[in-house]
Amino acid sequence: MSGPDNGPGGGGEKGAKAPGWRRHLQEEIAARFSLLTRYCDRVIQWLPASEDRGALLARLDAPVREVVRDGEPFPDLAARPGERVAVLLNGTLNHHHDIQGLLGGLKGSLVRSSRVLVVLYNPYLGWLFRLAGRLGIRSGEAPTTFVTRNDLAHIADLAGYAIVRTGLTGYCPWRLLGLGTVVNRLLPLVPLVRWSALAYLVVLRPVVPEGERRPSLSCVIPARNERGNIENAVQRLPDLGCDLEVLFVEGHSTDGTWDEILRVQHEHGDRLTIRALRQEGVGKGDAVRLGFDAAEGELLAILDADLTMPPELLGQFYEAYRQGRGDFVNGSRLVYPMEGEAMRPLNRVGNVFFAKALSWVLDARIGDSLCGTKLFSRADYARMRAWRRDFGDLDPFGDFELLFPAAVMGLGIADVPIRYRSRDYGRTNIHRFRHGLILLRMTAAGFWRIKLGVGARSRPSGAAGA
Repeated sequence: MSGPDNGPGGGGEKGAKAPGWRRHLQEEIAARFSLLTRYCDRVIQWLPASEDRGALLARLDAPVREVVRDGEPFPDLAARPGERVAVLLNGTLNHHHDIQGLLGGLKGSLVRSSRVLVVLYNPYLGWLFRLAGRLGIRSGEAPTTFVTRNDLAHIADLAGYAIVRTGLTGYCPWRLLGLGTVVNRLLPLVPLVRWSALAYLVVLRPVVPEGERRPSLSCVIPARNERGNIENAVQRLPDLGCDLEVLFVEGHSTDGTWDEILRVQHEHGDRLTIRALRQEGVGKGDAVRLGFDAAEGELLAILDADLTMPPELLGQFYEAYRQGRGDFVNGSRLVYPMEGEAMRPLNRVGNVFFAKALSWVLDARIGDSLCGTKLFSRADYARMRAWRRDFGDLDPFGDFELLFPAAVMGLGIADVPIRYRSRDYGRTNIHRFRHGLILLRMTAAGFWRIKLGVGARSRPSGAAGA
């Protein structure tokens, strides 16, 4: 198997073992991309350079690795729609004079679940790469094209892609008894200095709308002491023009919520499919997992039974997914003014803090990290479950354990702004300080294990992605 070896993640001169500094750089890049590729079914390296030996590709944690060279047909990914494939372009864009045309041509072979992993030379260090070529430190054709993040964002948009994840790595290409690894993990956190990295890593998502197809939807509604909201939750759901399944998950209520769910199921079951589940565990996160495990729809959604997110707006989440705006549609309560006492001032400060903190930790823009309403595909949820097994079960609420893998796996997070409403019945189950400390601990774990990559569990190479 062969792959690019003349770029930041290259494999070295033909017929010679790559020097240690280059192998270390390859390992750093592979560690970043492997956070995503270990949950893919295969990785295809496309258009490798002629000097290619596949060193970076071989280091990626993925079940299957393949190479498609210039002139060879690209696999028909549409023939296996349930498969998640990552396409690796290692330095390829730095040797091309029509990136838009290259990406546009590739897009015709991709499906919605495909992702494109791009390794770029740092555009601010072009002189260094040219000098290295003249001195014989690096082999192969000298790079001719250097693009900034803004350049690539515009080009990708024209070619029908969206940037869903970025990263910088390769500050110290030597191990130095482990000191080099520490430097490579810490310098991306330092303003200005962070732009001195050798490699810029990008994950692209092809924007592929559903067209006329209307995938089926399962809406999970966790309910604890929400008797007065159950019937409204069903009556206010919009007609989405698709097969809709509603799963109420009742959790140890003391106000007759379970009996009300059964009554509503009997009286409204002719309009849509309503299922009733009782929770043995505790917490919203446990309830959501129970509902998702029982769901049968192609898409999954969460709707809080307190109805502070108006059920009528679920159609906006559904259409955002259908239009290809993102593969993970997330509600944002922090755009419009809130109704009455829907959220106390201290809670709002906490919500803004965690949204900003997670955006930084996950290198993905998140408008609201704690809005209960989310929508994504059941196939992607299977991969989220695999991610949770690897990362650890730390989230009793179910928000972070969905947002973390959505960002890491490059699903593309689309925010739908909503006006947060006051409760008509019952009271909140949220305890600001106790739950806030739990969220803070999970944010710290994300920083340590995702942002810095320290102590993250990895799956054995060759393990299936879902």
